[in-house]
Amino acid sequence: MAGAFTLDGTYIHLKPDDSARAMEGGDRFWATIQERTDLDEGRLMGATGQSKDWGHWERHPAGDEILTLLSGEIELVLDTLGGEQRALLKPGQTFIVPRGIWHRAIVKEAGQLMFLTPGAGTEHRPVDKHVASRRD
Repeated sequence: MAGAFTLDGTYIHLKPDDSARAMEGGDRFWATIQERTDLDEGRLMGATGQSKDWGHWERHPAGDEILTLLSGEIELVLDTLGGEQRALLKPGQTFIVPRGIWHRAIVKEAGQLMFLTPGAGTEHRPVDKHVASRRD
């Protein structure tokens, strides 16, 4: 049995067979995320520091994303067909980002964000590029 770890340094891959595998998280993980195929099935759980606004939009066509703010304060911005929607998250609050919706975060107070996200197909676009949301 492995020892205890923190979710900001180690992420968990929750596999479709109901098993879980710990893997190195952090900056090195995100630098190679586009090349990873081991996460195409199941979900990824971890935590990341939130010290500055996200420099990109992201969306997850494979499923909903669950975000729980552990500390700090962030404003989630969702780019929906009906226009931008915003939700302020305070410590302990959780938000479900629907499948296929572009979203980003504005940091009001630095803190930690825990995520549970589909592993396959995550897409990114720059914040300054306006693209109407689609569920395709």
